[in-house]
Amino acid sequence: MSNVTKVEVDGKNGKKGAPGAIGLTSKAAATTATSHGGIQKLSRTASSRSALGPKENKTTVNKELKRSASGSGALGNGLKRRNTNSTSSQQTVKEETPDASEPPKKKIEVESSIDIKKEVKDEDEDVKFEHKDVKDVKQAFAEAVNDLDAEDLDDPLMAAEYVVEIFEYLRELEEKTKPNPDYMAHQEDLEWKMRGILVDWLIEVHTRFRLLPETLFLAVNIIDRFLSAKVVQLDRLQLVGVTAMFIASKYEEVLSPHVGNFRHVADDGFTETEILSAERYVLSALDYDLSYPNPMNFLRRISKADNYDIQTRTLGKYLMEISLLDHRFMEFTQSHCAAASMYLARIILERGPWVRTSLSSPC
Repeated sequence: MSNVTKVEVDGKNGKKGAPGAIGLTSKAAATTATSHGGIQKLSRTASSRSALGPKENKTTVNKELKRSASGSGALGNGLKRRNTNSTSSQQTVKEETPDASEPPKKKIEVESSIDIKKEVKDEDEDVKFEHKDVKDVKQAFAEAVNDLDAEDLDDPLMAAEYVVEIFEYLRELEEKTKPNPDYMAHQEDLEWKMRGILVDWLIEVHTRFRLLPETLFLAVNIIDRFLSAKVVQLDRLQLVGVTAMFIASKYEEVLSPHVGNFRHVADDGFTETEILSAERYVLSALDYDLSYPNPMNFLRRISKADNYDIQTRTLGKYLMEISLLDHRFMEFTQSHCAAASMYLARIILERGPWVRTSLSSPC
């Protein structure tokens, strides 16, 4: 068997000749070369390069021949391909190997995302615990006290379904209808002592006409709101009081006293025309807004929680009426005054702690 790729050796000098080209010869060509007993020189047409294959470089061919030495052509090609594949694979592995000097960004991002998720999870757990605590407190409060409106659900006159919303609305009106507690600063002819005398006289008129308690509290509120907006002379202060009581009786009473009765209690100091004219002026100054949250509504609500103790309720109502004479109570809301009066009445009468009844409305 002869090798496809041969190297000519000079017999005289012992030197190797020029290497031949690598070719893929057929078995017939190999048999012919052996039969002649000589070394057949490969021509260009017998080259291993196919017609459609790429052109090979001479230097590359010479290097590959030196590497293959005396091996066969098929073996040499196999070694060439194997070496080429191993070299390319080494380069690929080298390219894919990450640089140790670069920081692992992806790992850092993953760790940061894990930390963020952990923090969000902790916050959610805290919120759940807070809601749970509030729920537990409400449940414990509901179990510890009795419902104030449970027995009135079947009575349509008590409006038990809307009582909570009604008192919330009254609490909003308290701030809107509160007079200026320092309005006497812009009144040139009036003093706080004169206001106290006027309110004391109106309480006597209220008792003489046997009017409702709501009428008295609304009349005093009309006086304070009007004096907060307008400047009044001293000789017209009684007219303001009579007019305020006349307006409040129309608003609260089923049958209000006639205007002549108010003229009579004022010792005919003002005519009926003057009272009616003052009525229009006061209403225009108040923008016809008489939606006043009466403290009697809050007192009745608290008295219901107190199981309608008549003595405590009477004393609490008396303390609220006394608060009308003192201008320092104007800075407090009506619900606050009602709660303080009821609390003080229970202390005076030594009623002890509160009963197990819940105030479902925010008094």
